[in-house]
Amino acid sequence: MRFTSAIAVTALLAVAVTACGSGGGDKGEAAKPGEPVKLNFLSLAWQKESLAANKELVEEWNKANPAIQVTYVQGSWDNVNDQLVTQFAGGTAPDVIHNDSPALSGFAADGYLLDLKDKIPAGLKSDIPQAAWDTTTFDDGKGNQGVYGVPFLQESQVIIANKKLLDAAKVRIPTTDNPWTWEEFSAAAKKMTKGGNFGVAWPMKSPVNKTLNLALNFGGKFFDTGADGKTTVKVGPEEREVLQRIHDQLWKDKSADPDALGQGTADPLPAFYKGKFALLPVGVYLRQQVVEQAPDGFEWVTLPGPKGTTTEQGAVSQTLSVAQDSKHADEALTFISFFLNGKNQAKLAKGDWLLPTSQAAAADPSMTTEENGWDVATGSGKSLVVAPFLKVKGFDEWKSKVATPVLQQYYANKISLDEAADKLVTEGNAVLERYQK
Repeated sequence: MRFTSAIAVTALLAVAVTACGSGGGDKGEAAKPGEPVKLNFLSLAWQKESLAANKELVEEWNKANPAIQVTYVQGSWDNVNDQLVTQFAGGTAPDVIHNDSPALSGFAADGYLLDLKDKIPAGLKSDIPQAAWDTTTFDDGKGNQGVYGVPFLQESQVIIANKKLLDAAKVRIPTTDNPWTWEEFSAAAKKMTKGGNFGVAWPMKSPVNKTLNLALNFGGKFFDTGADGKTTVKVGPEEREVLQRIHDQLWKDKSADPDALGQGTADPLPAFYKGKFALLPVGVYLRQQVVEQAPDGFEWVTLPGPKGTTTEQGAVSQTLSVAQDSKHADEALTFISFFLNGKNQAKLAKGDWLLPTSQAAAADPSMTTEENGWDVATGSGKSLVVAPFLKVKGFDEWKSKVATPVLQQYYANKISLDEAADKLVTEGNAVLERYQK
């Protein structure tokens, strides 16, 4: 695929960007005549390849745009939101802010982020599917829906599989166009369970996002908002499907390794390399650790996630936003448009081992190669839809105080599905009640 040079793109975008107000990177005086506009860009990149890609793009921009200079500011996912609260309150927030979509809701309602809804250049807007834009669309606290960030990287759930064990079991190899149904997935796991080894491992130390994202396979949303605007927890037939199926693999089929239940996402990898189990359902980013850590000669493949009534999964986006009080918001959005064009999103996705939202990036040869499962990973992005639960006020508290311990107990076979559903609803509604207007 051919891409326009950075300089030409910048020139076009400078014309295309709708006025966002006056602005500035250092929140001080506007740039004096003859001096460059200065923007601060807070990046949360942390992996070696990702850091290199981010800094390379900033350097490329600065060389091509002497009148608009961007300063790269390193942040951390561990404390970014606490840091931003302080900076927003003090008027010192960066012009361009890297975050994830769930964090945007509160900042948007507090008036700290610029609404980009009518300011996004047409080329950038059309390159990113509406399903991705939906992840950054929030209420401004006054009943108006705005777009508070440009979504650019997303995560899907895939299955990393031991190729040798797959081949030996002679099970059908699923493809993006023809994935396993959940029934086929369970049957394959049962077939590969023998000799003290298991077909699958479910690391469920943090079970909520994985469970809720996969529940969308059957239309399970876990929350319902009534005509009165009040949100309540629901655990009906659709929500129970994935919970029951994972539980059955563990305790009915006994095809899932119970030792993995209390582990974090990457913890089962050493056992996986030794053949303790054949299938590991995880986020696409874990492929990087397999590439780096797998012993010589270990053969593995990336398989798409299973299908229920659909293959839909919940999506969370990494985003770039513009601070409401930026004195150079026009220039900030122009920089974002360059940074997140198709060519550059492909670089960023490769660096983070995640999926680009850009359709142009998804078609890039580097995103469609079979090497390291990029073709399957990128193809899985077509199934991503906005995770509805992430827009529920009080979700974080429900997740930490109610859903995490309840799901851990259920998957460990300490409570029944009915008991789990009752706790999720009853205790969950008590939490949500405090967040209702």
